[in-house]
Amino acid sequence: MTHCGKANRLRRILKAGRGSLVVAFDHALVLGPIPGTTHPGRQIARFIEGRADALLLNLGMLDRVAKAAPQESLPGLIVRLDWTTALGTASRIPGGPFRSCLVASPEDALRHGADAAIAFLVVGSGDPDFERSEIQRVARVSRECEQLGLPLIVESVARGPSVDNPRDPEWLLLHTRIAAELGADVIKTEYTGDPGSMRRVVESCPIPILVLGGSRTGSDAEILNVVAGITRAGAAGVFFGRNVFQAKDISGLMERIHAVLRGGQLEKKRR
Repeated sequence: MTHCGKANRLRRILKAGRGSLVVAFDHALVLGPIPGTTHPGRQIARFIEGRADALLLNLGMLDRVAKAAPQESLPGLIVRLDWTTALGTASRIPGGPFRSCLVASPEDALRHGADAAIAFLVVGSGDPDFERSEIQRVARVSRECEQLGLPLIVESVARGPSVDNPRDPEWLLLHTRIAAELGADVIKTEYTGDPGSMRRVVESCPIPILVLGGSRTGSDAEILNVVAGITRAGAAGVFFGRNVFQAKDISGLMERIHAVLRGGQLEKKRR
């Protein structure tokens, strides 16, 4: 029987009939104060103005939401539960085995008003001890979330010396299915780069997939083209961080992303 608490909370994040726009603002825990993450309260207010369907935050930033958001426009809240060296860190830890650890529990997230929790799952490291710990951590968090009726989002990625292309569909097919088998309710993962191969990943995964944006390397127009491709692939929406919080006009870009997620046409280039 599906836990009604999970179902009700997921409805605040996954929107029926259109793709969801989730803004990830948890980067500073791993990367430090990168551009766009200073003045977090001000940025969170901009995300709310842009009608984010949900925000991903670390536990220490949740109090900023209540101060920034009128009650009637409160977005869904997703809390980051863990930390990892697999994605690079601000402390520039010398090369060596990857390490991950929990920094919050599902109960902590629920107590602070979260609608979902998120945890990393990294494969491809070539280190059996690390990958065993990844599986154990995600499995344990999944069981705790199930008991609490808290949805679990797993951010599954491939990183390590054996990973030539982390966006290769074969890697995505592997780790998204592992996450689903461990009990995830939603996946956050990378875009293969084209709608056709991404659709294969989406259709092969038994739970919804939200596609992450990664580093901001293109213009707003290029970002919207990526959103259009993700939408054509059948994903449940996007999980954008730097593509949103490093934009010059955050709320304006978010409005245009929403339009594409609703099935709208990309704006024609002005002559």
